Amino acid sequence: MLDACAELVDEVGYEGLTTTLLAERAEVAIGSVYQFFPDKRAIVQALTLRTMESYLQRLDERFASDDLTHWWDGVDAAIDEYISMHRTVPGFRTLHFGDVVDLHLLDDQRDNNGVIAEQLARVLTERFGLAGVPDLRFHLEVAVEAADALIKLAFRRRADGDERVLVEAKALIREYLHRQVNAPVEAAHQG
Repeated sequence: MLDACAELVDEVGYEGLTTTLLAERAEVAIGSVYQFFPDKRAIVQALTLRTMESYLQRLDERFASDDLTHWWDGVDAAIDEYISMHRTVPGFRTLHFGDVVDLHLLDDQRDNNGVIAEQLARVLTERFGLAGVPDLRFHLEVAVEAADALIKLAFRRRADGDERVLVEAKALIREYLHRQVNAPVEAAHQG
C-alpha cells in the first residue's frame, strides 16, 4: 500500500490522494486500507517514516565508507542523498519528509527538518567527533532549512533538478557550516 501511495502522490499530489484511489491502485479492498490506516494522513505519515528510515540508512552506508575523511564530506553526502531521493524515490519529490502534510509529521515536538538536523548531528558527531561544536544541532537545522528550500527550487525549475541551483545550494551550505563548525573545531585542535 505504501508503494501505491508513493506512486499516487507523484501523480495526483497529496490533496488529490484518497483512500479509494489508494485501494484501487494497491488492488485491495477499501476495508483493508482502513484496517491499517485510519485516514490518508496516517498512510502518508507511514510512507514518510519509511522514507526517512531509508534516507538515514543511505547516510549510514555512506558514512561507513572510508571515502568520508572530513565532516564536510558527511554534509555533502547528506545533500547528495537528498538530491538522489528527489530523483529516484517515488513520492519523495512531492512529500519530502512530510512537510506538505504537517510540519510535525515525524515528531509532535519538533518540525520535520529539525528531526533530520538532529539525526545529521548524531551521525556527524559519531563519525567526525563534532561533539565539542557549540550549537551544532542549531547550525545544522539552519543548514537543513536552507538546503531544503534551495533543492525544492531546483526541482521546481527542472524535473531532474536545476544543476546550477544545486551547485549553489551546496556552496552556500558549505560556506555557512564552515563558519559555524570549522572554526570551533580548528580552535579546539589548536588549544
